[in-house]
Amino acid sequence: MGELDRIISVALGEEEAELVLKNARLVNVLSGEIHETDVAVAGSRVVGLGEYDAKEVMDLKGSYLCPGLIDGHVHIESSMLRIPEFARVVVPHGTTTVVADPHEIANVLGLDGILYMMESSKDSPLGVYFVLPSCVPTSELETAGSRLMSYDLSPLLREDWVVGVGEMMNYPGVLGRNGDVLAKIAIADGKRVDGHAPSLSGRDLNAYIAAGIASDHESSSLQEAREKLQRGMYIMIREGSAARNMEELLPLVTPENARRCMLVSDDTDAAELLEFGHMDQKVKKAIRLGLNPVLAIQMATINPAEYFGLRDHGAIAPGYRADMIVFDDFDSFRVDKVFRAGRLIAENGEMLDMGGERRPRPLRGTVNVAWIELEHFRIKAEGTRARVIELMPNQVVTKQVVHPIKTEDGVAVGDVQRDILKLAVIERHLASGNTGLGFVKGFGLQQGALASSVAHDSHNIIVVGTNDQDMMNAAVQIVKMQGGLVVAAQGKILATVPLPIAGLMSEKSAKEVTVEMEIIEKAAQDIGCSVPNPFMAMSFLALPVIPQLRLTDKGLVDVDKFGFVPLFVDA
Repeated sequence: MGELDRIISVALGEEEAELVLKNARLVNVLSGEIHETDVAVAGSRVVGLGEYDAKEVMDLKGSYLCPGLIDGHVHIESSMLRIPEFARVVVPHGTTTVVADPHEIANVLGLDGILYMMESSKDSPLGVYFVLPSCVPTSELETAGSRLMSYDLSPLLREDWVVGVGEMMNYPGVLGRNGDVLAKIAIADGKRVDGHAPSLSGRDLNAYIAAGIASDHESSSLQEAREKLQRGMYIMIREGSAARNMEELLPLVTPENARRCMLVSDDTDAAELLEFGHMDQKVKKAIRLGLNPVLAIQMATINPAEYFGLRDHGAIAPGYRADMIVFDDFDSFRVDKVFRAGRLIAENGEMLDMGGERRPRPLRGTVNVAWIELEHFRIKAEGTRARVIELMPNQVVTKQVVHPIKTEDGVAVGDVQRDILKLAVIERHLASGNTGLGFVKGFGLQQGALASSVAHDSHNIIVVGTNDQDMMNAAVQIVKMQGGLVVAAQGKILATVPLPIAGLMSEKSAKEVTVEMEIIEKAAQDIGCSVPNPFMAMSFLALPVIPQLRLTDKGLVDVDKFGFVPLFVDA
C-alpha cells in the first residue's frame, strides 16, 4: 500500500493511526477559532480531526495545540551559531520551520557560503528553507568578498527548499532599472521576492512594489507600515536583538488585514535565544500587547507558510505536515512538547532527538587584510565640524548629525566627554588596504576599543574606539583569530569571541557562545560602553542601505542620497 493509500485508509478509520493527540484545545488557524478535538497522525501527516484509534495515544488533558511556529525572515548567521546548534536552541521553543536568507555568509564566501548553509541544514530537526541573497554586494558603496549575479543564483531556484529571492536592499537599483538588479527579480519566476525598503514612500514605493517585490520587514513607524500594506505588501513585523518594531507596528494589525502580516526575528543573538526563546517569545509579546491570540499564532504559522507557498505547512488539518506544538496557556505561552513530521522531538525545553548532524566541507579562511598600521586610523583635520553617525535606541536606523570635532596637532580625535568616538571599517576580503574613517555617537566608551568581523552586510572589520592604538590592537587581534569580536584597552586585549566560520559563526555550543558574550559585554561595560548588545549595534553601522549615515571601507555614505559624502562639512 502506498503512502497516499495509507493516509486515506487511516483518515477513513479503516486502519489505526500511528498517533492520536486526545483532548486538545486546537488553535485552528484556518477557521480562526479554538475548539476541543482529537488529532490523528499517520506518518508525517495529520489525517483527521475527531475520534480515532491509534497505536499510541497521548492525552493532552486540555492543553492547547497549535501548528509549529515559522520564522519567515531570519539570518541564522547573526546568532553566531551553526545551523545544527541554532536548531538545538529554537526547536524546543516551538520553532519547527524557518525561511533563512544566508546573505551574511554569501557576502563573505559567495556560492560556497550558501551551499555551506544548505548542507548544514540537512538532517536537522528544524525545517530550513532558503531565499537566495539578491544583493551580494548590497551596493557598490562597499567591498564584499563575492559578487553574485542572477545566473549564479538561478540554478538553485529549481530546488524545492529554495522558496524565493531574498530581500532586495538595492532599492535605488530597482528604481533606476539597473539591469543586474532587475535580472535577479526576474529569476524568481513565480516564487517570492522579499523586500527591504526603509522609509520608501509615494511613487518610489509604488514602483518598487510594481517590480514584483512582495514584502517588507524594515518599517519603523506605523505610518510607513500602513502605506506599504495599503499598496499590497505583506508586512513582516520584526522583533530581533538589534531592531524591535513590534510595539510601534502592532496597532496596524486588525482581523481584516492580519493575514497579510507576519512576525519575524531577522537577527537574534545566541544569548537572547537561550534566555527568552525564539518565535514563542514574539507570539507571547504580541498577545501581551493586546493582539488576539489566534491572530498572533496565525502570524507565526499559516501566514508565512502561505506567503512562501509552503502549502502543507502552518496548520493542523487533514493533509498538513504534523508539525505541532503543545503549550500551557496564552499568558506564559510555555511550550511543553514539539512534534515535527509526527514525531515528538522536544519536551519540556529539551531536545529528544537531534537526528544526524551533517558536517559540510571546511571553509577557507576569510580574513585577508593588508598590513594594519597605526597611521591607518589617523584622521587629518580638514575642518572643524564633521558628520557623525548617531545611534538610535533599539533601531538599526541612525541619525546624521553634525558636531564640532576635537583636534590635536592637526589631527581629529575622539571626544570622550561628548561621547564622539572614532569609527573605522577595514576591508578584509581582498587585502586592498581600504579603510573608511568617521565618528559615531552613542556608545559611551571612556577608554579602549571594540572590534568585530561582523559588519553587515559585507562583513569587513569594524572598530569603534577612543584612541588609535587600542583600535589598531583590536583590529590586529581580529586578524589573528581569523574573525570574531574583541574588546581592547590600555594596550591589552581584555576579551574575545572567536568566530572562525567566515568570521561570522562559532564552532561552539550556544551555551559556550553565550558565556563568551557575557564576558565580552561585561568587558565592554567596564570601559564605559552604555549600549545593550553593543556588538550587534556596531555591526549595522557599515550597512549602506539603511538610513541615514553609514561608514564602509570606501568612505562615509549618506544613505538618503545613496552616495558618498565628505566627513567634514566645512572642508
